[in-house]
Amino acid sequence: MSQTIRKLERRVGVPLFHRTSRHVSLTAVGQQLHDELRPAWGDVGAAVQRATETGRGLTGALRVAFVSAAGAQLLAGVAQLFRERAPDCEVRIQETQAHRMLPRIRSGESDLGLTTLPLDDPDLTHGPVLIREAHVLAVPLGHPFTRRESVRAADLTRVPLVRLPGHTLLPPPQADAPPVPEGPTAETFQEALTLVGAGQGTLPAGAHTRRYYPRPDIAYLPISDAPALEWALVWPADRHTARVRSFVEAADRLIHGHGPTPRHPQ
Repeated sequence: MSQTIRKLERRVGVPLFHRTSRHVSLTAVGQQLHDELRPAWGDVGAAVQRATETGRGLTGALRVAFVSAAGAQLLAGVAQLFRERAPDCEVRIQETQAHRMLPRIRSGESDLGLTTLPLDDPDLTHGPVLIREAHVLAVPLGHPFTRRESVRAADLTRVPLVRLPGHTLLPPPQADAPPVPEGPTAETFQEALTLVGAGQGTLPAGAHTRRYYPRPDIAYLPISDAPALEWALVWPADRHTARVRSFVEAADRLIHGHGPTPRHPQ
């Protein structure tokens, strides 16, 4: 590796790395070369990966991550349809937390995952929108909001919100909006709902929560003016393998095409 770097530096004519006994970092020219070569290198890697997958066919294992019971049920239906085309490919459906979803996809721990849009990462891409659902606000039973049929997004500035890493469903408030009161922090979705039920805050969520997480201590109220929440399969842009492509196509067929209609509330 060192010899290859030295040859490249001789060809370029300037050092590409700052070197000390304890640290190595890119020079300005090295950083420029890295940034300009990265897209082309990604294309080469993707082309080699596609050729490899074509040669191997739809075999091996595909790891698909989810963050809710509704997501697990949807992915189970997709996996069943996917196996009809790829019976030799094992589908491993993996549960994770919202804040761990994108990091595990980037690292290769999962090949793709079902999560919410939009994406703010140029290294990731997504398939077609599979589910559009309304937003609801989880509030403790007996909260003043429960006297209403629905709430508005502006109402969320009047109540503390339980903080949950990676759980950012609603758009950020406008710059001139009053600050949102902060509630306690939860590590998992179930913990967040427990805090809501205990009267320590409220929690925006997708409408499917009413069906998959019913609780006697919580009421779910529609947020009437919130935009639809969109779910899609997400994966690294440079790892669009035959397995990933086929699974995404199976999901699209299940939702929009010839497969059975999934039981997922809107």
